[in-house]
Amino acid sequence: MASPFSSGQAEDDLSVRLPALMLGYQNGSAEAAEELVALVNPILARFLYATSWPGVNLDDMLQECWLRIHKSRSSYRPGEPPLPWLIAIARHTRVDTYRKWQRTGGRETELSEFELPPSNNSAHQGNQNLASGELLRLVSALPDAQREVVVMLKLTGMSIQEVAMATGSTVGAVKQRAYRAYQSMRAKLLRGEESFRSRRSGSQNSRGLDGELSKEPGDEVY
Repeated sequence: MASPFSSGQAEDDLSVRLPALMLGYQNGSAEAAEELVALVNPILARFLYATSWPGVNLDDMLQECWLRIHKSRSSYRPGEPPLPWLIAIARHTRVDTYRKWQRTGGRETELSEFELPPSNNSAHQGNQNLASGELLRLVSALPDAQREVVVMLKLTGMSIQEVAMATGSTVGAVKQRAYRAYQSMRAKLLRGEESFRSRRSGSQNSRGLDGELSKEPGDEVY
């Protein structure tokens, strides 16, 4: 008989699977707990990675997040979307970790040294580049509230309503933060493109001038 929590079932949608897994987890199912961790761990890791700061030990923070989830599992209310509840715990874990990190001032694992686990959910694979390269730099430069919203919407696949639940904000506030974040990122991208075109044009002009200066007397064409 197939497991009721099996990831191989036809209904592979995150919004369908997570509530069933959370309910099984609350009821003490080890199988549900194992599959919940397998499904959600990459999402939490990417959220913490994309919203954290250089110098934090992300392995420790992720472990602390799961400890809090386990201790608080009875507070999850069946029927509600689990992802906002899980991300809210991750947010609080990140804030508390940052405060502790500020007090201790010790060197931890750098972000560049942290290897993200691969996502096992195809709905998120298209957004994996959010946690690397130029896009990560753009996201990292955003104010904290805007960065959280962008990461939740684009990296975890949450809806605007779910982001509002996770952050304790209104839908209107989430939309406003997202709009401002996208405008800021777009402006920086445009400035980067303009700078690249300017450098390229300058390089071409320099090569043209070098060519003129390299001509021998008598090479001029009239």
